[in-house]
Amino acid sequence: MDSAVQAVADRLDDAGYISDVDIATAVYLAEQLERPLLVEGPAGVGKTELAVAWAQATARRLIRLQCYEGIDESRALYEWDYGKQMLFTQILRDKVAALTADTDLAGAIARLQDEGAQFFDRRFLLPRPLLEAITSPQPVVLLVDEIDKADPEFEAFLLELLSAFQVSIPEVGTLSATVRPHVVLTSNRARELSDPLRRRCLHLFIAFPDAAREERIVAEKAPDTDETLRHQVVLAAQHIRGLDLLKAPSIGEVIDWTRALSLLCPTGLVEDAVRTTLGVLLKHQRDVEAVRGRVPEVVRAAHGG
Repeated sequence: MDSAVQAVADRLDDAGYISDVDIATAVYLAEQLERPLLVEGPAGVGKTELAVAWAQATARRLIRLQCYEGIDESRALYEWDYGKQMLFTQILRDKVAALTADTDLAGAIARLQDEGAQFFDRRFLLPRPLLEAITSPQPVVLLVDEIDKADPEFEAFLLELLSAFQVSIPEVGTLSATVRPHVVLTSNRARELSDPLRRRCLHLFIAFPDAAREERIVAEKAPDTDETLRHQVVLAAQHIRGLDLLKAPSIGEVIDWTRALSLLCPTGLVEDAVRTTLGVLLKHQRDVEAVRGRVPEVVRAAHGG
């Protein structure tokens, strides 16, 4: 591994994120090239956690935008502070009422016109995550989480930010980042993302980790559990992911399963404990029933059989 990439991997490791060469290289290149990073992969492989760890590793504040169907710029970019605008309007009305007492009537009207033009001023903006990231005077990490849940129109809306690190507000103009944020977009591939969005980003696919890396992750997150048990739980989880399931267990669910099993069989997997704790690992009853019927096979795999 290149020394610069290794340094990134070490920083992520210090932040509690066990990476591999592909992940560390993608983060390094995103930093050096100042490009957004699109991270794809199945649910539960650590895409969101990568952004969190990257923020911690670089001492940057994390700003998160959670995407969903129907999200628009009023939720993502800005809203107007109507309360302040109404107060400003009342102040203008009071000044209009005082015009008759002003000897310089033309000058007073000019001043009011100038103030009225400021009705849509930056001071009346309520920043949402995107605007907050662009206007932050301090370096931040912007996480656009689960972009595949948003509508294609929202993708198009993001293109200006992803390509030029700026946003346009019709009443205010274009606001450019003085300190460019690190940008991470995550996708579970619920739908195909557009080519224009992909072209503006570096791409990283995170698959489920191999057994060695997953064991390191479990050891990091559940250090008080027995080493032999962790090894066996990971082998069991890797075997289970190869079965026909509605949803493969995430890394977080494997960590939870390890902790649960450590209470029932602290030094090694046994069939009864596996059978009764499958609800910790699997979140669909069909999957629980499918694996429950193959528990002896799972335990043999865990023991290297």
